[in-house]
Amino acid sequence: MKLMTNLFSIFEPSSSILVLPLNWASTFLGVVFLPCFFWVSSSRWLILWSKVTQILYKEFKTILGFSNKGLSFIFVSLFSFILFNNFLGLLPYIFTSSSHLTMTLTLALPLWLTFILFGWMNHSQHMFSHLVPQGTPSVLMPFMVLIETISNIIRPGTLAIRLAANMIAGHLLLTLLGNMGPFLPSSLIPFLISSQILLLLLEAAVAIIQSYVFAILSTLYASEVN
Repeated sequence: MKLMTNLFSIFEPSSSILVLPLNWASTFLGVVFLPCFFWVSSSRWLILWSKVTQILYKEFKTILGFSNKGLSFIFVSLFSFILFNNFLGLLPYIFTSSSHLTMTLTLALPLWLTFILFGWMNHSQHMFSHLVPQGTPSVLMPFMVLIETISNIIRPGTLAIRLAANMIAGHLLLTLLGNMGPFLPSSLIPFLISSQILLLLLEAAVAIIQSYVFAILSTLYASEVN
C-alpha cells in the first residue's frame, strides 16, 4: 500500500497557498507561448505549428461538412490545449493535469452534452434514425436502440478515461524505472538511462496521438448530429 501511495503521489496536486492548489496552474502555462505568435518574422517552429493547424483544420472541416466551418476552430484549439498540457507534463516538476479525470471529463462532458442537446432539439428525426442502424431486423430493433443509447451515454467517459489512462500509464512506468536506479549496479545504469530516454520519446508520441484521438473523436461525435 505504501508503494502504491508513493507511486500515485506524483499525480497528487499537493502544492497550494491556503486553499488554492498551485499545481493546476500548469494547465495555463500554454499562454506563455502566445506572445511568440506576434513576432514580425516567424520562427521555424511557428511555421511548422501553423502548417499542422492548417492540416487539422482542413481535416476537421471535411468531417463536419460545409455547414459547420466554425466548429473546426474549436477542435483545433482543443487539440492544441491538450497537446500543450501533455508535453508540459513530460518536463520535470510540472504537474500533468491531463492525467486527471477532473480535467479530461471537464473537456469531454460539456462538448458531448452540447452536441446531444443541439441534435435532439434541432434534428430529432435524424437522432432517432441513428439509434437503429440501416438493415437491422425488426426483432433486434429494441436491443439495438438500447445498445446505441448506452454507447452514446458512455462516450464522454470513454474519451476522458482514454486520455487520462494513457498519460498515467507512461508516467508510472517512468517513475518505476527511475526508482530502480539506486538499487542497480553501476554497469546497468547506462541501460536504464537508455530505456528512460526511449520511453520518454514514446511518451512524446503518445502525447501527440492522444491529443489527436481526443479531438478527432469529438469531431466525429459532432458530425453525427447533422
